[in-house]
Amino acid sequence: MDRSKARAGWLLLGPALLHSVIFIAIPIVIVAVLSLTDARVASQGVFIGLDNYTELFHDDVFRKALVNTLLYTVVVVPVGMAIALSVAIGLNQQLRARGLFRTLFYIPVVTSSVAVSAVWLWIYNPAAGLANQVLAFFGLARSGWLTDPDVALPALMIIGVWQGLGNKMIVYLAALQGISPDLVEAARLDGAGRWQVFRHVTWPGLAPVHFFVLVTSITSSFQVFDLVYVTTHGGPADATNVLTFDIFTNAFTRLQIGYASAETVVMFGFVAVMIYLGRLTQRDRREL
Repeated sequence: MDRSKARAGWLLLGPALLHSVIFIAIPIVIVAVLSLTDARVASQGVFIGLDNYTELFHDDVFRKALVNTLLYTVVVVPVGMAIALSVAIGLNQQLRARGLFRTLFYIPVVTSSVAVSAVWLWIYNPAAGLANQVLAFFGLARSGWLTDPDVALPALMIIGVWQGLGNKMIVYLAALQGISPDLVEAARLDGAGRWQVFRHVTWPGLAPVHFFVLVTSITSSFQVFDLVYVTTHGGPADATNVLTFDIFTNAFTRLQIGYASAETVVMFGFVAVMIYLGRLTQRDRREL
């Protein structure tokens, strides 16, 4: 019986495992191998060892892209999670038209990134955009949202937080509805206020979900590409150049496949490190 169950399990896992091997494991190995060569689009290249990695960390454009990506991640991920949790808690209450509000918050998630970027291009338009009209209404100076190197990356962070809000909100909302009402009621009977209920009941109950949202958010923020490609194309002065865009430029514009593969490996390493650090923040004190 046990062997029969094991065979059935492997049979059911087979398609997913095959997909993972073909489209994840094998490409990872290929990229790792290519990163050790000087491969270009028209040639397989020769083995050059760690030369690509050495060149990377002497490349000012790559370092700028790395810093921009890290800044984008450390701002968009925690801010997006905090806002999404707040919205989820609000929509978990007995409010009128809750379904409508949930739909409105989720629309940006299912909307094409190119369409979202086009809308925000209009909002950030320096001449007639909505953002500058709001600033002018309050008597503030107009801003070159996507043309000012000091403002361009924060402007993209705003879009990133807004676009990813619905996805995180839905996950948090589902988790909130899974918390036992009996625990909340027991805490209130013991005299706990709203903050105490949130701190001692709601927050611990969301611990596994925090880590899931954190991992998916970090992965998504490191993969930001469409937004940069449509709105700024990495400018001005590389102020919004991120790793994915730099990899794209090296691979498909400069045709340096080996160099772009090395960038990809480095990006994968940074994602793994950030997820691990995030995991440390979620560990129970008993595990520490």
